Amino acid sequence: MTEPAAAPAEEQFPGYALPPGNYIVTEGRRRVRFSRTVGVWAAGIVVVALTLVGVSLMVTKKVPRYMCPPECGAPPMGTPVTGLPRFTAPDGSFSVSYPAPGSAYEVETKGNGVTAKFTGGDTGVLQLFSEPARGRSAQTIARDLLKQKFPDAKIAYEIPNAMVGYQRGYGEVADSWPQGTSNSYIRIRTVLLVSVKNDLALVAGAVGPYHAFGPDFGPGLPSAANVQIAQDMGKYVNSFTWNGDPAR
Repeated sequence: MTEPAAAPAEEQFPGYALPPGNYIVTEGRRRVRFSRTVGVWAAGIVVVALTLVGVSLMVTKKVPRYMCPPECGAPPMGTPVTGLPRFTAPDGSFSVSYPAPGSAYEVETKGNGVTAKFTGGDTGVLQLFSEPARGRSAQTIARDLLKQKFPDAKIAYEIPNAMVGYQRGYGEVADSWPQGTSNSYIRIRTVLLVSVKNDLALVAGAVGPYHAFGPDFGPGLPSAANVQIAQDMGKYVNSFTWNGDPAR
């Protein structure tokens, strides 16, 4: 230790002499309580949480409230997905989907619709076209078309709850027996569906060799169509739309 007299001035401090013994020293400053520390942290967390909730409420758009009825809103709908080419009449009166290029069809389009020749399996012909209704019912139009194409055809049965483009109409299945090249008769089946709207009839027809559906042939589900091309007909029948119909 440096002698006090020899130490520099900055190392010299005033000293006090006390007799030896035990002394009680008072606390220099108050201790921080644990509960106070926890309380400060909790208050800070609450403030931050309330701030975030407030910001979230400010940036979130309010959902409009509807009185149902009459304002019951509408289900969420996305943009329709289409994977097939679509034919639209030159006057815009109707449109319909038809088989895509490269499929088992040879497609030909005309002013009033589409003719697709099925080249696979039993073969056949699918026609999707329009016909002026001129005040006629769907049933009358179907019978007139059948007489034009197959005058000797016999109606096998009427299709219950027939629809074209989700519009209620009329449908029937008929058979004809044209003579083949070997002097034998071939049973040809015709499926015809017609619906009328805005005095315009939309027609879906399928023609092909009769082939009874069963466990080894057909869609698997019970069906009296009994013509192979009818299995691929449904999606085109449902795709029909008249001018002004909503997208679906």
